[in-house]
Amino acid sequence: MFEIMNDMPLFISMVIALAATGIAGGILAGLLGVGGGIVIVPVLFHMLPYFGVGDDVRMHIAVGTSLATIILTSISSARSHYKKGAIDTSLLKRWGPMIFIGVLGGTWTASMVDASVLTGVFAVLALIVAANMAFRPADAHISDKLPASPIKELLALFIGWFSAMMGIGGGTFTVPILTLFSYPIRKAVGTASAIGLIIAVPGTAGFLYAGLSATDLPPGNIGYVNLIGFLAIVPMTILFAPLGAHIAHSINTNMLKKTFALFLFLTSLRMFYSLLS
Repeated sequence: MFEIMNDMPLFISMVIALAATGIAGGILAGLLGVGGGIVIVPVLFHMLPYFGVGDDVRMHIAVGTSLATIILTSISSARSHYKKGAIDTSLLKRWGPMIFIGVLGGTWTASMVDASVLTGVFAVLALIVAANMAFRPADAHISDKLPASPIKELLALFIGWFSAMMGIGGGTFTVPILTLFSYPIRKAVGTASAIGLIIAVPGTAGFLYAGLSATDLPPGNIGYVNLIGFLAIVPMTILFAPLGAHIAHSINTNMLKKTFALFLFLTSLRMFYSLLS
């Protein structure tokens, strides 16, 4: 950390960029229930090489740091949604254990695979999410209720597993899955914000532990969590997540979804390019 701070202009520019990322992540966390990680991970992925972070650890650091920020973001966002009665606590009780197990599996998988695998997973799933946001009709449903066991449990396992591998809060998968089964969008978003906490706490602990033996980590890291990124992003996400939650209950989010889908599409292409080059 102190090596970077010796180059003060570079350090200030990094903090400003990370704070701006926190603002965007916080608003999106409250607005769409996505935990902010879907923005934070690609920004860190592209920013870290400018500060001497090697390709073999930068995706792990991006994911681990993102999960750490989501802990406090989810608390802030979930509190706002809970006050509006937009969290399905019964669903949390049913899905929580399987999501937790999925997070453990996803964190273990991420610690074992090469960084290029994590990058590829993020790129592919971001592309799928972008297509869902851009092209799926708002009234598209496949059922008026969640499927029976064991499909219901497998959905929760999927959400936890791949959210942990991508460093995201779970809303990226939870919201489209719930709305496919006729959940009201605002309740899906609110419930997803609480699911983000179930994902972020064990996920962060796993990436902290997995990175303790890693080499070539940048200054300011504890395991795969970068403290500079955490401290710069978190205040902004906490401050702006309630604003996103307020906006979610007052505007039509269709155009925002289309714009965010474009961002994800370009992010996915950039990550594919990184893999191929």
